[in-house]
Amino acid sequence: MTVALVALPVALFLLSFLLGRYPVPPLTVIRVIAAQILPIAQDWPAVVGSVVLDVRLPRVIAAMVVGGGLAMSGACYQGVFRNPLVSPFTLGVSSGAGFGAAVAILLFQQRYAVQLSAFVFGLVAVGLCFFMSRLYRLGSTLILVLAGVIVGSLFTALLSLLKYVADPNSKLPVIEFWLLGSLSSVSMADVVVVLAVTVPSAAVLLLLRWRISILAMGDEQARILGVEAGRLRLVVVLFATLIAASTVSISGIIGWVGLVIPHLARMVVGPDFRRLLPATLSLGACYLLVIDDLARVMTSAEVPLGILTALVGAPVFMLLLRRGSFGWA
Repeated sequence: MTVALVALPVALFLLSFLLGRYPVPPLTVIRVIAAQILPIAQDWPAVVGSVVLDVRLPRVIAAMVVGGGLAMSGACYQGVFRNPLVSPFTLGVSSGAGFGAAVAILLFQQRYAVQLSAFVFGLVAVGLCFFMSRLYRLGSTLILVLAGVIVGSLFTALLSLLKYVADPNSKLPVIEFWLLGSLSSVSMADVVVVLAVTVPSAAVLLLLRWRISILAMGDEQARILGVEAGRLRLVVVLFATLIAASTVSISGIIGWVGLVIPHLARMVVGPDFRRLLPATLSLGACYLLVIDDLARVMTSAEVPLGILTALVGAPVFMLLLRRGSFGWA
């Protein structure tokens, strides 16, 4: 199973370079990529190198980073809250990021400003959830989830207000397209910035994965085993939120990945987070890469990723619901 979880992303990574309106032979793709690190004579047309390196490479990497990041973040949220129905967006990351992106689109309309604003407001939304939970001094995960509902509704209302005042001919379509989710304009610079946040955050979560397994047993069991549940929960949610906010900042709102993929991973490797987190990382990367490939080749006009993930995720989740277990321990 471990070999499959490693080989599948690699195979899909290479296959994705072959898909698109401009055909590139498989051997040429490998040579173009290898030429970046090996002394290989570049005897292919310049347009081929541009398609592979400037268009498809950033997009393929971004799809895998976003998919794997959202899936891992969702698994951590479900373990921390001991709830199979939560996702990375439970604490308002998506609504906060959507509001931040809309603000930047209205004021600046520059890609990097939109990404930074979406990232910052995604973190602000989660910070408000923790602040509200502290006000009630209960420290309950239920209170935190309810705070997420409140904060999410608040930022959704603010986003609706911005859409109401936005220019319907220029600004509003840009906001709506961003909210639907897409990787069509992602660049290698965007990927590097996101990797700078997601890689360290994912490394921390992977190092803590055995502690997350203990936390998923409940606070009382965690205390018996010598784990400080409240502090660990804060750390896990912080790094999971950093992953979710950074990935959303370049992709827009792509739902269902962080909700469905962790359940599928549990059905494959079980509920132990020592195996579950690497599995969700692999399956999430593969899933969104396949969805992005479909978005590129289905029609002449690219279908937003958020639409496709909902069309696929909702039926799959219904099947999991019919099973009655979600693969939950």
